[in-house]
This record gives sequence, structure tokens and C-alpha cells, in this order.
Amino acid sequence: MTKPKVLISDALSPAAVQIFKDRGVEVDFQPNLGKDKDKLAEIIGNYDGLAIRSATKATAKILDKATNLKVIGRAGIGVDNVEIPAATAKGIIVMNTPFGNSITTAEHAVTLMLALAREIPQADASTQAGKWEKNRFMGVEITGKVLGVVGCGNIGSIVADRALGLRMKVIAFDPFLSPERAKDIGVEKVELDDLLKRADFITLHTPLTEKTKNIIDAAAIAKMKKGVRLINCARGGLVDEQAVVDALNSKHIAGAAFDVFVEEPANANVLFGHPNVICTPHLGASTTEAQENVALQVAEQMSDYLLTGAISNAVNFPSITAEEAPKLKPFISLAEKLGSSFAGQLTETGILKVEITYEGHVAEMKIKAITSAVLSGLLRPMLGEVNVVSAPVVAKERGMVVDEIVRAAQSDYESLITVTVATERQERSVSGTVYHDGKPRLVDIKGIRVDAEFGKSMIYVTNEDKPGFIGSFAGLLGDAKINIATFHLGRVEQGGDAIALVEVDGAVPADVLAKVQALPQVKQVKALTF
Repeated sequence: MTKPKVLISDALSPAAVQIFKDRGVEVDFQPNLGKDKDKLAEIIGNYDGLAIRSATKATAKILDKATNLKVIGRAGIGVDNVEIPAATAKGIIVMNTPFGNSITTAEHAVTLMLALAREIPQADASTQAGKWEKNRFMGVEITGKVLGVVGCGNIGSIVADRALGLRMKVIAFDPFLSPERAKDIGVEKVELDDLLKRADFITLHTPLTEKTKNIIDAAAIAKMKKGVRLINCARGGLVDEQAVVDALNSKHIAGAAFDVFVEEPANANVLFGHPNVICTPHLGASTTEAQENVALQVAEQMSDYLLTGAISNAVNFPSITAEEAPKLKPFISLAEKLGSSFAGQLTETGILKVEITYEGHVAEMKIKAITSAVLSGLLRPMLGEVNVVSAPVVAKERGMVVDEIVRAAQSDYESLITVTVATERQERSVSGTVYHDGKPRLVDIKGIRVDAEFGKSMIYVTNEDKPGFIGSFAGLLGDAKINIATFHLGRVEQGGDAIALVEVDGAVPADVLAKVQALPQVKQVKALTF
């Protein structure tokens, strides 16, 4: 049997190279090749696997030449340098190592917080310049101070733990952090406005999504107490950098420390040169231990896949075998849509519990992969980088209870998946199935029966079942020149609660949604995208 061949095109630990060899994988170690796109494209077709860090760009053009490539392993969490749709289209599994850098990044955030408190870099530069400005650098103690953690997942919870050890009071904003989990890790769960008002130090540990972009802007800064200190080791774009500079100049913010920037490499930035700012060049994961951990992890994962077919930490495919994939694929698609369409996009408070009920034939399948798809769809609208592999871990970190119920068919459907989400304010259920044509269908929303395919752009309305609503609703869409593709209705009883699920061509403007919301029969309206 021919040994699988792996190309390592970035600098990776020699121990990782040895793991491949020990496992029976042939290795071609060319740590500088990733910088030469033409050479990489020329030889990539000779390999079954590609192990990379950040220097190699696995573009669609390069992947088009990768005629034998089966797996790309990224030593680290970020896969921005891999064109995942192109890889998926070619059947290439893309793996990362999402948790190997957590401790290192958390420690960097704590280090920057301490450096801010005592102005360490400024004092060092002054002293080494021959000055002795003992009275200039009057720092602050962190003992007894309030640390606000925005995003209390894996890294954020480690930062909180270290801060508690330093005798700080820790408060956290994270919509997916349950009160029970917050209590377990010793933090107080608060709303963002409360955190901004109370915190002496604020540290960011949330992904960059549409909802978190510029989460710290001028309006947010205005709510902070005077003299606050800000740390960002998460993602560039979470903070309006110019707004921070303005607040530093007005002394509303006492100091800021940034490891990440909107544009990287950051050769120039509005923050640079300010006397109360500390900047580092994206060093969150830059420790010997972290680099070793992710390198060893990616070598093990790639070897497992190439030799046994096992899939771990894949960002574009669930952890299932090749034999199970054809049967599971349509149900995984259904599960992710159920999670994202109603549980994820319509749930705006902290999630306490997710219950997934499998009935009929689907209950006999590998439901862990389907559950992962539900959680991925549920969490991604807020957390961005969640995938079918990391979703169960992320849910556990936030204290979410996930229950799976398996039972024989109790409905008219051969297979039925029901997702029930309990939040701090309400409980909501949605059910779906897969017909013989292989297309996922939505068949029940909050106890109201429907039969709808998932469209690319949809409007979801809950309303009172009264005459005139359908005409008014359709008239608003017509006036806005929004074409209706499909229109699905359901109700509990005459005159009771009802729903409308409408597939439309193109995005729905906010002003149109506001007009629909203003209709007297309407209780709630949301735009959904898939």
C-alpha cells in the first residue's frame, strides 16, 4: 500500500514532522514554500495532505491544481488563508486546531492588563534612555478592581480565572453564558451597558461578526467610567480605533493595549505613537508551548484522517465516516437550518437548554453529528467562527444544557427532528423532516403546522389570525417591489395565533420590515437568510 504524502509548506515543529513519519506518512518539509505561490501550485498535485500555518495561502487557483489533495491541516484556529468553499467543492477536508492557543492568548491579555496598570513599556523606555522619572509613572493596583470580560468562552473564562486569582472582581457579558456557568467560574453575568459603566479594565474575547463589529465605538466609550483601561487580544474590528484615540486624548480612557488591528500587518495605525497605548504584533498565540501544541495536534489529526478516515476539528465537514455521509448529509443540512433559522436568528437572550428530539429512521443514525449541526446553526449568528466540530465545546463552555431524545416515530413522518430552545425568557420549538427528494422541509413552528422549503431569503411573521392581514402584508411587499417566491401560512385555530413564512427574491430592507411590524395584527417579524 502506497504511503500517503503530506507537504508542510510553513514553519512547523520538527516534532510534528516526526509524528507523521512515526505514523507511516511520507513528509516533504519545505517551510518556506508557502511564500512562493507559483511553486506551490506547480507541485501541490503530488500530495494527499497540506499542513500549513498562516504564510501559505490555499487559494482556489492553487486548490484547482491539487488533484490528489484530501486534507488541509491548519496549525492554529484561523483559516482565513484557506478558500474553504473551493476546498469543499473539491472534497478536501479543512482541519484546524481551535483550542491549542487558548492559554497563551489569555496570558497575553493578562500581561497587557498588568503592563497598562503600571505603564511598564513607557517606564522601561524612559529608564533605558537615561532618565529617572520615578514620579512620572504613577500606576494603579489591580487588586479590588473590576474587570469586564466581553465574551466569556474558552479564552475569556481563562482570563477570568487568572483575574480572580489576582483578587479582581470579574463581570462578563456573553449572551450564551448561562447564569449557572457564570456562577461556576466565579463571574457575574451582566448586560453590556452595565459592564461598560462598572469596569475599571475591559478585555475583549469575542469573535468578529456583524453583531460584534465595532462593539466598542464612541457611544460605548461614552458609557464607560472615566479612567478605564481597554485591552483587545481578540480580533481587529471589534473596536473603533479612532474613537479610542479620541477618548485617550480627552483622558476618558486612561490607557489601551492592542494585540490585533483592523488592518494587519499594521505598518501604520492611528493608535501608534500615543503615550498611553501599548501595541504588540498579534502575539497572542506566540509562545513556544502554543506553537508546539498546535503543530503536534494538526499532525495527529491529519495522520488519523489519511490512515483511518477519522475526521477531527474539521471546519467544513462533520466528524462522520465516508459510509455514513450519504444518509446523514440531508439531515445535517436540515439540522443546521433548524438551528440557524429560528433558534439562532430568533433567539436574542441567553440560551439555557437545547433539546433535540429524533423520531423514526433518523433516530437510528449517528445523531451526534446532527446535534453538532443544530448547535452550529444555533450559535453561529452570534459567535461567527463556530462550526459543526467546535459547536458542542462552545455550548458546554457557556453552560448550555444539550439533551438528545431518541424515540420511535410518533407522527406522520418517517423521520422528524424537533429542536426546542429554552432561554431566560421563553421556550421555542421548531420541527423539520427530509422528504424522498432529499430536500429539508420545515413542518412545525411553535406548535403550528406548516410545510415549507428553506429559501435563501425569507420573512417570518407571527400574527393574529384576522381578516385583511395577508392582503396588507402582500401589499407592503408589492409596494416595495419585493417579489414573493413562496407563501406559507399556519394557525393554531381560527382567530388565534398564526404564522406566515414567505420566501422572497433578494434581501428585505429594514424599513419594509418596520412597516410589516406596524401592521395591527403583527406580533413579531424577522428576516431570515440561509
